[in-house]
Amino acid sequence: MEDLATLDGTVTLRRAVPDDLPEVVALLAADQLGVQREVADDLGPYREAFDAIAADPAHLLVVAVDAGRVIGTMQLSFIPGLARRGALRAQIEAVRVHADVRGRGVGAQMMGWAIEESRRRGCALVQLTTDKRRTDAHRFYERLGFVASHEGMKLAL
Repeated sequence: MEDLATLDGTVTLRRAVPDDLPEVVALLAADQLGVQREVADDLGPYREAFDAIAADPAHLLVVAVDAGRVIGTMQLSFIPGLARRGALRAQIEAVRVHADVRGRGVGAQMMGWAIEESRRRGCALVQLTTDKRRTDAHRFYERLGFVASHEGMKLAL
């Protein structure tokens, strides 16, 4: 898809393929909150979700790859709406960078790519949610220009 310059070289950002799923789920499960909610040894539900994402052009699941190894992932979704004069918005979800490569600029480059892809598709804004306990992530997103402008709410079903 695209080569991204990091602080010490380049990584390739590309659309995820089914063979990437174990590494993507491992990234989700290695996170401070994911360790409690992800089950990396049962890929069945993840495969179903992957197939739905891959089949829908409004969703992109991408991976950052370095020397053949998946070191990062994120999902980018494009949501049409009536608000803001019918604006299209981009939603960034499940941003993860492997712990041993954090600080190399991989996450910032991934986010920059997502923002540019959102612009290219005509989005009026890019939004994301981040758990209140992810204080490091909050600082990261704020450094990229994101503003905590809304209070999010969820209802588990």
